[in-house]
Amino acid sequence: MMGLGSAIGAGLFLGTGAGIATAGPAILISYCIAGIVVVLVMRMLGEMGSAIPASGSFSHYARIGIGPWAGFVMGWLYWALLIMVIGAEITGASAIMHSWLPAVPQWVIALVIVGFFAAVNLARVANFGEFEFWFALIKVAVIIGFLILGVLLIFGLMPGTDPVGLTNVLGHDGFLPNGIAGIAAGLLIVAFAFGGIEIVTIAAAESRDPERSIGIAVRSVIWRISVFYIGSVAVMVFLLPWNSESLAQSPFVSVLSLANIPGVAGFMEFVVVVALLSAYNAQIYATSRMAYSLSSRGDGPRILTRLSANDVPIYGVSLSVFFSLVSVVLIWWLPDTLLGILLNAVGASLLVIWIFIAVSQLRLRPRLEREGKLPLRMWAFPYLTWFTLVLLGGLIMLMLTDTTAREQLISTAALCLILTALAFLNERRQGRNRDEPAANAVRS
Repeated sequence: MMGLGSAIGAGLFLGTGAGIATAGPAILISYCIAGIVVVLVMRMLGEMGSAIPASGSFSHYARIGIGPWAGFVMGWLYWALLIMVIGAEITGASAIMHSWLPAVPQWVIALVIVGFFAAVNLARVANFGEFEFWFALIKVAVIIGFLILGVLLIFGLMPGTDPVGLTNVLGHDGFLPNGIAGIAAGLLIVAFAFGGIEIVTIAAAESRDPERSIGIAVRSVIWRISVFYIGSVAVMVFLLPWNSESLAQSPFVSVLSLANIPGVAGFMEFVVVVALLSAYNAQIYATSRMAYSLSSRGDGPRILTRLSANDVPIYGVSLSVFFSLVSVVLIWWLPDTLLGILLNAVGASLLVIWIFIAVSQLRLRPRLEREGKLPLRMWAFPYLTWFTLVLLGGLIMLMLTDTTAREQLISTAALCLILTALAFLNERRQGRNRDEPAANAVRS
């Protein structure tokens, strides 16, 4: 259920509207391109995760496949990415809840959310798993219902409705209203929507049967992306004009309002909030485990490895909660613009992480074959791995043609350079720490 539900959050429920506003109906192309890349990347990650389950997941695989610096950079980049996602989830959920309770300031609602999920994650990991199971079940069931209702509306099978045809897809300035640049800009938002699928391999280290769990989750990626993401976006662009203000702000609710079913739109708002809270819960879990994994191998403060009586990385969770509180402050400061800033900032970081995963798999596959540790295999190795890297390189070149995307790529590149410098400084520090005991022993 984590594999099904971990990626269904702000990216799908709120980011979809922003993507459609950016690329128009051509956002479907952005989703298809990114969907192909994600399927291939998850297959590579599944191969490594089922062979070497680790809470550090792809950061650990980058470390042993490429080098210690790569594990450091990838781990902290992903941690920073999820911290930004945390801000997006809290912003989205608190904004909707504020519309229900206008007398309560949005930042107060966000503060209550942070406090509640801090308590959930500081308790036993089973509590987190139980919450995620039920949250995911609600999200999956509702999206299936949304798709069924959407298809009925498209073909005019609901009372009082007519078939919509291709009016919204090809009308209103055509299928490509903003040209190729719109597709490029949409890719960053789409990449954010797919972010979160990787969490299933992080959780594998705490599951009873990681090989089986990862295998099932990775194999379901293809139909999950096809049905949930591309299906949902197709319903939206068929039923509403791409430049509709309501579609940009609340795409799922806008579509369901067309059905004229009493209470459906309000119920969908509730489900969106559940999805965002679920995703926030998952980000707290993932950031705390990534920080624990990095620190346990010397790539972070030692205090983050400390466990509570329930075997929860208490300071890792507390660090994530602290940055959640920072997000609450930003919500108070930038209530209308914060979500858009975060959606753009995350996408470029995910591309870098996917590149690291592909390179790690290229380097680790021969070793895993020699050791006979391949319960799940990447298709057509190494050709599809190289093809994925070419696609990712093409996406980066495409994004350089768009001003907003280019700025985000440059910012991400700068962050990666800073993390690389810190990684080499950390290696030197660790080297000195190893040399000092040896030198003292010789003097003795």
